[in-house]
Amino acid sequence: MPSSSFGASLATPKLNVAIDTGNPFLNVTVDGFLKIGTVAAAKSLAEDAYYVIKGGAQSDSLLKKMCKEGTVAGMYVGMEYGMERIRGTHDWKNAMLGGALTGALISAASNKNKDNIVIDAIAGGAIATASTFLNYLI
Repeated sequence: MPSSSFGASLATPKLNVAIDTGNPFLNVTVDGFLKIGTVAAAKSLAEDAYYVIKGGAQSDSLLKKMCKEGTVAGMYVGMEYGMERIRGTHDWKNAMLGGALTGALISAASNKNKDNIVIDAIAGGAIATASTFLNYLI
């Protein structure tokens, strides 16, 4: 009996831009800021296009969103790298600690109360850990 099969491959394009600041910590922080900032800019453009088509008011400025989300990403990447350097190992615990510290710092900078800072730290650690585990699966 004849049989047939179908094979496909999906590869995502990779673009690596290297910015050498002379400090590895700053290198990964700037890299995280630029990558997530670019995603934030694309998201903002899509939202603005939707609002223009709908006829409503536009959302916050593209640069403001890019800086806000890029700053959070840069902080997280820097924290995770710092944890890796301090602990001397590369594992999921670095992501957990980096996410928790980033969540706490962002929350504290937003002038939230002490309970919200703890909740945001737990959420940041949980999201970063889940992201790392998903990366291991893929």
